[in-house]
Parts: sequence; structure tokens; C-alpha cells
Amino acid sequence: MSSLDFLARLDGVAQAQLVARGELSALELLDACEQRLRLVNPVLNAVVSHDFAAARTRSAQGLSGPFAGVPFLFKDLCSYPGLPCTFGSRLFAGHLPQTGPPFTGRVDAAGLLTVGKAATSEFGLLGSTETLLAGVTHNPWRLTLSASGSSGGSAAAVAAGIVPLAHASDGGGSIRGPAASAGLFGLKPSRGRTVPSSPTGSDLDALVSEGCISRSVRDTALFLSAVEADGPWPRLGYVSGPSSRRLRIGFSSLTLFGKEPAPECLQALEHSVSACRELGHQVQVATPARLDAAALGQAFFTTFGKMLAGVVELMAPMLGRRVGKGDLEPVTRALIAAALEPAARELDAGAIFERAARSYLDALAPYDVFVSPTYATPPWELGWLSPLLSREELIARTEQAVCYTPIHNMAGAPAMSVPLYWSADGLPIGSHFAAAPGKEALLLELAYELEQARPWAERWAPHSFVRVAAA
Repeated sequence: MSSLDFLARLDGVAQAQLVARGELSALELLDACEQRLRLVNPVLNAVVSHDFAAARTRSAQGLSGPFAGVPFLFKDLCSYPGLPCTFGSRLFAGHLPQTGPPFTGRVDAAGLLTVGKAATSEFGLLGSTETLLAGVTHNPWRLTLSASGSSGGSAAAVAAGIVPLAHASDGGGSIRGPAASAGLFGLKPSRGRTVPSSPTGSDLDALVSEGCISRSVRDTALFLSAVEADGPWPRLGYVSGPSSRRLRIGFSSLTLFGKEPAPECLQALEHSVSACRELGHQVQVATPARLDAAALGQAFFTTFGKMLAGVVELMAPMLGRRVGKGDLEPVTRALIAAALEPAARELDAGAIFERAARSYLDALAPYDVFVSPTYATPPWELGWLSPLLSREELIARTEQAVCYTPIHNMAGAPAMSVPLYWSADGLPIGSHFAAAPGKEALLLELAYELEQARPWAERWAPHSFVRVAAA
């Protein structure tokens, strides 16, 4: 192995500092990153395309910004010039955009060197990153487990040490869930906080936030400052450390359906609550909002189906034929069909989301932060959320596991998954912290405290570069 193996252990800020001090060049960071990718990605299938030659060319043109020289991956839902953008779908196999949205320009301006694309579920729909186009993405903690979704490729790549941070997007938990499954930090920003990466023109845009998955809180905080929009909130800037302010923290283990999570997730919550108490915060059991979870699920999947129907309508004339079975996964076709039924066409999903958001924010109001599990189950086996399952089965299983995170997208509130607990059999179980819209600084400050109190940086997955290279 290379003498630069130690770089895999460094977060993005530390790597950028080496370059800024002249102790290492961006080319050396890229060479080390490529070596890591070639060793572990054949096993994990986290990165679906890469172009290190193009990244080296960009580095030679001069770099600036807080992450200057740090290798980076975009989730394969966002166009980046010269790299394939398939959206995890056979419908877009071979799609090679030559331009990117303003979001990619912000990332470039931060000095990050994009080396490739991370795997995603088809159109970011499912909570498991396994597609008929690119195959399955394995969890570095156990290869039989899913890396979750839809940002599973980003989470697996960071957990494996290929890159220190990677782009992720979140329409119902797709930053926070994969972070939880991989033992990483993941923050979903407030609605409007960041520049959008892939606007669809549908109601789905109001649910989706852009961000990253990282090993350190400071990497996420710095990345957020780089992609922050001139939107509805005062500028956040770089939140660089904890605060002395003590918080009112409410917690609950109940899912949106009023059920308890798996024992491991309950233990993780108790562990996180204890950590907050030890830090001097005021912590108490909270009464969660009363929500019609079934109606929310129907509205969510109908919104997704309508967006997908729009994609099909757009693509058919470009293809010169109807979009067929070989283009889309079975569950995608089933969601489109369901969204086109008369009852679904008349469904006012926006109104359902708005009512739920009001109820949730009212329940959150007595607290600065609300804590719950991130998922209701530990990381699941590959195939449990396979795109080959029926629409009904997939929705039921998704609602069983992904039943804490979606309400924050509907409410436009920031939320984060923090890796504070590992189960008895060695699997990461995330805890979920949420705050009122616009309060990212409060969450990041708390995350810095938790990171210091319960450090996770040196917890490396068995199938990470750090562990494999040392074997």
C-alpha cells in the first residue's frame, strides 16, 4: 500500500489543510483517492462512474476555496459536466451531460475535486441502493446489508474511506438514513437553505434538500456554508464549534404510526438521551405530534409517482417511442400507474403535507431540539427493499423502517442523524435530532458537542480501506 494510506483517516478539512500548507499536493490526494477506490469499490459498488484524469486536469488549472484539492463524489441524481448522469435508471443509461446546475458550480468554487458519481436508487425513490442498471451497493459494515438509500453510494463511499465527504440529497430521509446505516454524520438542511441541484418542476421540489454525508461535523458545516442559498433564512456561514447554550430537548421513541422501534434502535435512543443529559441539557419525554401517517404515506408516494409520470412524458418524444418495461424498474412503473388513477389525480398532497407540518411544528415548539431514532430498524438485508417487489409490499416495508424522517421534509425543518451507538453485533444505529426551520446552527453546535463526548471518527467498518489495507 501507498505511504499516503493515512489520508483515508483524515476528514476533508484536514486534507485541505495539508494542501494549503504545501505539505501535500491536490494530485497526491487524487492519487491516494484513486488507489482507495480501486481497492474497495469492486466489493462495495458505491461509485458507479469516475474520471480521475478530468479531476487532475481541473487541479492543474489552480484551486481555491475551503476544500481546495479534496476529492469528492456527486450522487448520481445531479448532473456534473463530463460525467454520466443516469439517475440510477436504465432510461438514462448513456446520458452524458456537458453542463451542471448552479449547485455544482458552488461545489467547484469550494475547491472540491469531483472524481465520480455515487450510486443511487432509481430516481432516488427507494430506501435501498440496488438497481437493475448498476446492481446493488453493499454496506461496508456487513456486505449482506443494504447501504440504505437513496444516497447509499455516497454513504458507502465515505464509510469505506474512498472520499471524506460526498454529495447527498434528502426528500424523505435520504441523507439521514444512509448516514445512520453507515455510522456517519448526515444533516438535512431547512427548505430553501441550499442551492437546489436537480429541480423537477414538481411538488417534490418542496421536499428535497441538498447536503452531504461526512465523517466529521466540521466537514458538513463547511460544505453547508459553501452551498448556502440566498433564500428565506439569514446567512448561516460556517458554524465552527459548539455553543455554551444549554438546550431544552424533548425525545420520543414512537414512530409516525405510534409504534415502538426495534430494541437496538430504542437502545441507541436511550444512549443518545443519556449523552445529552451528561452534557447538561434539559431532557424530557415529549408527546409527538398526532399525524395521519397513512395519509402522509399516500401523499408522499403519489407525489413521487406524479413526478415520475412527468419524466416519462418528457422522455417519450426524445426517445421516439414509448417508455417501456426495459426502461424502468417494476416499482417505478407501478407508482406511475397508481399516480395516474383518478383518485390520485385529485389528491391534494400539498395540503396534506401542510397540515402535518403545522401539527409537527406545534409539537416541537416547547423544545429547542427533538430526538428520536433515525430508522425504526437496524440496517436491513439487501433485497428487503428490492425494486422487484410489489408497490404495496415496498410501501409497507418502507413505512415500517423509514417512519421518523419524512415529516421533517414536509415541515421544511433541519434534522440530522448522529452516529452515537453501535449494536452488540457491531452495526451502527443512528439517532435523529431535529429543530425548527432555519435552526441548523443550533443542531451543528449540538453535534460538535456530541462528537467530542462520544467520538466516532476512528470507528471503521470491516470493509473500509483503513481496515482492508491494514489486513
